[in-house]
Amino acid sequence: MATKYNAQTTGSELVQELADHIRGKVILTTGVSPGGLGAHFVEAVAVAKPALLILTGRNPAKVQQTANVLAESHPSVKTRILALDLGSLAAVRKAAAEVNSWDDVPAIDVLINNAGIMAVDYAVSPDGFESHFATNHLGHFLFTNLIMGKILAAGKPRVVNVSSDGHRLSPVRFDDLDFHRGEYYNKWRAYGQSKTANMLMALSLAEKLKSKGLRAYSLHPGVIGTNLGGHLDWDVDIASLHESDRVLGNKEGWREFQFKSPDRGIATHVFAAFHPSLEDHNGAYLQDAHVADPWTETVKPWGTSPIEAERLWRLSEKLVGEQFLY
Repeated sequence: MATKYNAQTTGSELVQELADHIRGKVILTTGVSPGGLGAHFVEAVAVAKPALLILTGRNPAKVQQTANVLAESHPSVKTRILALDLGSLAAVRKAAAEVNSWDDVPAIDVLINNAGIMAVDYAVSPDGFESHFATNHLGHFLFTNLIMGKILAAGKPRVVNVSSDGHRLSPVRFDDLDFHRGEYYNKWRAYGQSKTANMLMALSLAEKLKSKGLRAYSLHPGVIGTNLGGHLDWDVDIASLHESDRVLGNKEGWREFQFKSPDRGIATHVFAAFHPSLEDHNGAYLQDAHVADPWTETVKPWGTSPIEAERLWRLSEKLVGEQFLY
């Protein structure tokens, strides 16, 4: 697919170009705390006058800060806040039930699964799962499927999973998701496993629900200095990341990272959520506002395998204790 976009493309430019596709839409975005890509995304798309921005986060007070910014800059755009702790399956079920109870929101046009954690120390969720896998994948998997009725009620629904080229760091470790209860834990590989899972989930959604009109995508936003990595000691952690890449033979192990501004960082979010050219690329993994090229860009085969995708879907159903038969 030919593209006129690249790493320099900004979200603001794409919002202006795609305003007709954004206007009047109901958009739910996970992880919109100030300073993160989710907040930058909703603030950018508000320019195009969506009908409703549903803002979620683990900390409602932080989400309210983003809502306040939107109220100040775009008072005509409606917002609604939803408390959503993706690390707890019980909290996810509670949030999904709340969404499903909103009679005045019969349909959700776009779901942006943007929230996540990156390279944190070993921990397990309340349900006993490694924290990256629990928060970045299982929480989104359950939440998305529980509100799927509202998503499919939209005219041309889309689900966008914010993954990362960090998926290069690990496939899904099907027989050892928690690194043998942390004994062999590596925070970069744990992050990589969860980002691979984001890609595979989008692939499964695209395959299982294409006949019902759903389009699903995953994406790498780029390397952006946000609060996602605010807890890291970069002098130490960049070295450990390079070491992980070198062990795997990844080119990134010998390269300096090219940082993007937040506006460039959300360009692929906007592209994935609204660009009409993607209708024929269901399930695709995107970067720099185009379909990623596995010949020239970092796209590991474990993130695009339909076999791995179906295996993960079945495992995820088992772990959350619920089947979703589409």
